Amino acid sequence: MFDSVQALKVIVRIISTNPFGSSKPATQPGVRYMKPLMPAVIAILALSLSMSGAHAGPEDGDKPYLFTSQSENFSAQVEAIDHATREVTLLGPEGNAISFVAGEEVRNLDQVEVGDIVNVEMVQNLSIEVYDAPGVAPTENQLTAEERAEPGEKPGITTVDVQVVSATVVAIDLEDNTFKLQWPDGSIGKFTARDPDNLREAAIGDLVVITQTDRVSIFVQGAD
Repeated sequence: MFDSVQALKVIVRIISTNPFGSSKPATQPGVRYMKPLMPAVIAILALSLSMSGAHAGPEDGDKPYLFTSQSENFSAQVEAIDHATREVTLLGPEGNAISFVAGEEVRNLDQVEVGDIVNVEMVQNLSIEVYDAPGVAPTENQLTAEERAEPGEKPGITTVDVQVVSATVVAIDLEDNTFKLQWPDGSIGKFTARDPDNLREAAIGDLVVITQTDRVSIFVQGAD
């Protein structure tokens, strides 16, 4: 979880550098964001399915699958704001304050008042499913959508970023408990399964589909 200082840094980073416009804030020393899983890690999960808090399979006769979710929620209060210079000071829950200049891309800043609360909600969902799909080539796709506050309302935006990557099972070795996946760029990786039962339910030619959805909501509400 974020501590008070980290939460303020995240809010400032999102608002001032990526002003209500990206679900992937730039990294900053000392600030931890939810990050996409590396392909190698995803590959291991795809057939080993060992993740704390995840809903995983397979059941008898089913292909392996996994679903997991993580979230972060934090807020800060507007302690001071200069609408002319666009300088904003936020106060964290532990009394620590930080100031920054909101970019011109931040809409409806004139609606923000001292005492308002800035809320940030970050949710990341990950699903991994294995399909019987011989001959289907692996692909990689991404879709981003956003919804902003209307003019005259307090600032706010929700962005949703969906990444879908698939890989083909090109080899399974039950004796060694290993498998190989071919990614959209043609590269092939070899991995060891933690659960041999998942390998028995998979087959060469199966398609492993990994879907990661990141949602970031930032909204300002009155103190009352």
